[in-house]
Amino acid sequence: MSDTVERHEFGAEVGRLLDLVVHALYSDREIFLRELVANAADATDRRRFEALTDPALMAPEGAKLRIVPDKAARTLTISDSGIGMAKADLVQHLGTIARSGTAAFAKTLADAPAADKPSLIGQFGVGFYSAFMVAERVEVTSRRAGGEEAWLWASTGAGDYTLAPATREEAGTDIVLHMKPDAEEFLEPIRLQTIIRKWADHITIPITVAKDGVDEPANEGTALWRKSKSEVTEEQTTEFYRHLGNIFDKPWSTLHWRAEGALDFTALLFIPGMKPFQAVEGERESRVRLHVRRMFITDEAALLPPWLRFVQGVVDTEDLPLNVSREMLQATPVLARIRRAVTSRVLSELKTKAKDAESFAGFWENFGPVVKEGVWEDAEHRKDLAPLLRFRSSAVEGWTSLPDYVARMKPGQEAIYVLLGDNAEALAKSPQLEGFRAKGVEVLLLTDQIDAFWPERLEKFEDKPIRSITQGSIDLSAVEGAAQEGEAADLARLLPLLKDALKEHVADVRGTDRLVDSAVVLAAGEMGPDLQMQRLMRRAGRGFPGGLPVLEVNPRHALIRRLAEQAATDTDLADSAGLLLDLARVQDGDTPRDPVAFARRVAEALAIGG
Repeated sequence: MSDTVERHEFGAEVGRLLDLVVHALYSDREIFLRELVANAADATDRRRFEALTDPALMAPEGAKLRIVPDKAARTLTISDSGIGMAKADLVQHLGTIARSGTAAFAKTLADAPAADKPSLIGQFGVGFYSAFMVAERVEVTSRRAGGEEAWLWASTGAGDYTLAPATREEAGTDIVLHMKPDAEEFLEPIRLQTIIRKWADHITIPITVAKDGVDEPANEGTALWRKSKSEVTEEQTTEFYRHLGNIFDKPWSTLHWRAEGALDFTALLFIPGMKPFQAVEGERESRVRLHVRRMFITDEAALLPPWLRFVQGVVDTEDLPLNVSREMLQATPVLARIRRAVTSRVLSELKTKAKDAESFAGFWENFGPVVKEGVWEDAEHRKDLAPLLRFRSSAVEGWTSLPDYVARMKPGQEAIYVLLGDNAEALAKSPQLEGFRAKGVEVLLLTDQIDAFWPERLEKFEDKPIRSITQGSIDLSAVEGAAQEGEAADLARLLPLLKDALKEHVADVRGTDRLVDSAVVLAAGEMGPDLQMQRLMRRAGRGFPGGLPVLEVNPRHALIRRLAEQAATDTDLADSAGLLLDLARVQDGDTPRDPVAFARRVAEALAIGG
């Protein structure tokens, strides 16, 4: 070995760090390229900043970051025209841990004007060591801007490194990775371009990847969200939206703003114009992309709550602390404040857009079930979300809201009434509505699975309780409306007989005045879940509290009047009772307890009637 080569031991912590980096710190090996590109962009910005006060340090025209794979030599070279490093810098930044050229440089910027501060991306030391995940040897040749000497730093990551004089025509840094045999995928130009597009597409420094001897552009270089709204055209935002989500529609709404002051971030968010092919009901996490100074960090930062997970876009912050690997965000108050601010801004946009009923209807058909989840799980925003909810109704066409419903409530009506089921058209024909229609009382028709849950949390709107019409007994006598027609039968003998015959299937049998054309209807108990919730739980193979349903009979219906007369002389009404229960189940979209027996009873009844 030449006498000019110096051998140095790594700082005490570096050996342990290298083992951690290679085996545990990063979950995806491609991260090494993001880290090295971030360092190169950092060095380029540092040189640009220092050149403001010393023009001699100005980088040459057309400076860029070059990535050159060499399959024959099995090397990957990353070159920049940044500030570079002198010998002492190499020792300080690459030979010891907890040293950061970026962090140290940032301290000098405390009093610099905001417009002059470069975009500092990474912590040089730790990110640099990620190179050893894919390289069996790393060589760094660097020349400090303003200096004449270049130095070569080299290491296999085995506990020491060497320093030796080198030559480099211009200031900057070349990093040569001698790739491990199992990392040769990173010598494929297409693979490298894909990684750059994923992690560093919007860094302003041009990045090229050499392919067949030609430097091909690898990054877009423009962070659209960093521009003011006046500088960005609708065509540009639409193109970015389509690129971001790999979709072809236009956004229903675009939110582009910059937050300054206590928080410093920019955001470009989109509410899609159509429901994506991949259902948003299944995936529960928000995938808004988090960037730090243009560098993509993660799309798993949960920047929006699950009930806004259909929102797409980018949030780019200046001052968010990141942990050592930059793959996992620290639990920091800054991130929590950004989440609150972004959520509030999207919610405000929805409130504004809701004023256009026709446009909002399209949005609601796409994402309404997801928004309803917020009423169930988000106590902080529950009251804000309630006026945004939209429903089908027994009284009006199209969609309606809770404020509109309350404005139409009948004198004497005490609650907001809802009916849950699987299909709005079927619900509109349900016998459960007969008494309400007779009184002119509107009922909201709820058909999403989440509708079985959120009313319990909202409880009331504008001091009006929300009640399922299939739960408990509902007294509409105080509501003005047409009186029931026909003479009511005396049910004193019939009800005990029916209850005894159905004691294993119902909790009670009672008369009701909320039926007009139908003979019977089912209701849930006062304290248990309503009928739709019970059906959902049965489908899921789960039991439920609250016991058996209640069978309600219409004393004015011809069938019930005939059975009441029959009860005066005949105490065996088991077949008739079973038929009534199965009729009630079928009306509610359920199946008879025994379809074969039910068909037999119907056939017998038709034969007798004939």
